[in-house]
Amino acid sequence: MGRSTTAGQPPELGLGDVSSWLEDVVITTWDVDPEALAARLPSGIVPHRFRLDDGRERGFVSAVSFVNRDFFVGFAPFAKLEGRQTNYRAYVRRGDERAVWFFGTSLGSPVIIPRYVWGLPWARSQGEHAARWGPRGLERMIWQVESSHGKEMLVLDGTGEPMGRLDGFASEAETQRVLTHPTVGYLHRRGGAVVTYSVWHRPFALERAVPEVARYTLFEDLGLVAPSAPPHSVLVQPRIHYLIFLPPRRVHTLGD
Repeated sequence: MGRSTTAGQPPELGLGDVSSWLEDVVITTWDVDPEALAARLPSGIVPHRFRLDDGRERGFVSAVSFVNRDFFVGFAPFAKLEGRQTNYRAYVRRGDERAVWFFGTSLGSPVIIPRYVWGLPWARSQGEHAARWGPRGLERMIWQVESSHGKEMLVLDGTGEPMGRLDGFASEAETQRVLTHPTVGYLHRRGGAVVTYSVWHRPFALERAVPEVARYTLFEDLGLVAPSAPPHSVLVQPRIHYLIFLPPRRVHTLGD
C-alpha cells in the first residue's frame, strides 16, 4: 500500500507526511484471546492468529512507546517537535493483507492536527520517562505516562540479548517480519469511519528486556489483558527513523 516499502532509500516525503526519529523504543506485547480481540475489530478485519509453543492459538496486541525527536510535517520541516508517544495496536489481517489495527495513540505534545484535522483517536499525555543505555544496550528504563486512554507503566532492565525467535513464530525472520515490521495500519476515525495509513522504516535491530513492571491499562479496559498478566515479550531499541504517510485515507469497503 502506498510507499510502505523498506527497500533502498527512504521514499520522498510528501507535504502532509511526517518524519521522526524514534528514541527509547519499547514494544511490549501480550498474547490475548483471539475471540475477545475479534469482538473489538470492525467487520472485514480479523485477528492474526498465532500458534504458541504450548499449542494454544492466540492473538497479539502491543503497546509501542517511544520519544519523538525532530518530528516534523513535510510542509513545515522547520517546525520540529519532541515528545513521548505510545501506539496501541493489534496484529490483524484484511483478506490476504497483514496489518495492524490501532486502538489509539497517546502523545506528549499537542494533538491539534491529528485529533481535530485528521480525526484520529489521539490523546494528550503527561508523565515522565528515563532511559539509560550502555555498551551492551539498555541498562534501565522507567516509563510513567497517563492520558485519557489510560495509564502506561514500565520498569525495565536490559539483557543485551538480540530478539531472536519469539514464541508463536517459526523463525527470527518471521518474528521480525510480523511482530516488528507491520507497515499498514487501520483505525476508526473519531467520527466512526475506518481509515488507513502506511509507514516506512528500515528493519529493527531489537533486543530483549526484562519487565519489573509492565501495564498499559487500555488493554485491560478493552477486556484483552488482565492487570497481572505478564507480557509475551518486551523489545527495545535506542533509535530508528520513521516516515508516516498522511493524511489517512478513508476505507469504504473493508471486505474488498
